[in-house]
Amino acid sequence: MTDKFNTEECAHNLCLILGKEEKEYLPHYVTINECLEKLDPEELQKFRKHIIKKLLRKRSFEHARFLGEYWMVIVDATQLFCFNEKIDEHCLRKTINKGTKDEKTYYYHNVLEAKIVLGDNLIISIATEFIENENEDVEKQDCERKAFKRLAKRLKKDYPRLPICILGDSLYACEPVFQICKDNRWGYLLRFKDGSIPSLAKEYQTIVGMGENEEKIIKEEKTHKRKARESVKHEMKWVSELYYEGHNLTVMELKIEKDGEPEGSFQWITGLPIRGKTAWEFAQTGRKRWKIENEGFNIQKNHRYDIEHANSLNYNAMKNHYLLTQIADVLLQLYENGIKGLREIKRTIKNISSDLLASFGRQLTREDISYTEKRTSLSIS
Repeated sequence: MTDKFNTEECAHNLCLILGKEEKEYLPHYVTINECLEKLDPEELQKFRKHIIKKLLRKRSFEHARFLGEYWMVIVDATQLFCFNEKIDEHCLRKTINKGTKDEKTYYYHNVLEAKIVLGDNLIISIATEFIENENEDVEKQDCERKAFKRLAKRLKKDYPRLPICILGDSLYACEPVFQICKDNRWGYLLRFKDGSIPSLAKEYQTIVGMGENEEKIIKEEKTHKRKARESVKHEMKWVSELYYEGHNLTVMELKIEKDGEPEGSFQWITGLPIRGKTAWEFAQTGRKRWKIENEGFNIQKNHRYDIEHANSLNYNAMKNHYLLTQIADVLLQLYENGIKGLREIKRTIKNISSDLLASFGRQLTREDISYTEKRTSLSIS
């Protein structure tokens, strides 16, 4: 792929698109890494923010708002790199089999990602916070919850008036997160487990057991269109006005039964009011959190960008490689979702990438570039 990209035609076209002096060849990989070692990652964060703000101003994705008001922002962390030895002072560390002959310490880097939902197949990076130790001598390591506090500050600073609803797993079902969302005037819809807040879980189960929430139980039965004999039942119930540390909360539960057998059970907690007409939307939205794993990290790790591969051992360059990947993913998702023909013929990821590469290999003129810019500005800029 690198050899095919580094041709005279590609170099000519890229210089033409960027309005730069023409070069015979593209920068070497080592040169690029040296540049990324010096580049402040905040510059790439700003560039991504510029793209997102332009997209939101176009008002082309209003249909994706939750309850017609909130932009869904899914937060989740993942591990990027893992090493057998320390490569920098910011590494997180974990020791297994401590005190035995098999004791071993791993060093790794994690990242907390926030992705905004612009459609069922369009979930793009909006903010990034690296989970990192300030230095190698810290007593308490950085963690996902600490990183969320920094991520929330970034989101509020970059998008001060954006109405956000945070979607997250049960790790975020805690008072500090509730307070952050309250202070920022954000909504939240989080997975809830009995161990998240035991006293609240017990209160919910007590009220449900006493039957005091019967007016807040909705049942629905559907028959599969292609499998007429397959019956799926949904039962949803919720309890409102549960108070915890000064927060007015609602716990909701969805049970799924397939052909008379339990298929799954899900619980969420929210600070937003649930009413009969919106209950199903809450349940559908709550289940969207897995998309950041399936359509986010999973695709980026295993199918497209190989984000777990360290393109450099310099920590600053590692950050910049990751941020460039997120920016590239935004542009590629817009390309895939914006070209009607691609959606209709369901081109594979490999085919789309090959087509894009081939297009750079064709000799372009300034007229070609001008025409492309006009089309692009109409659709996404």
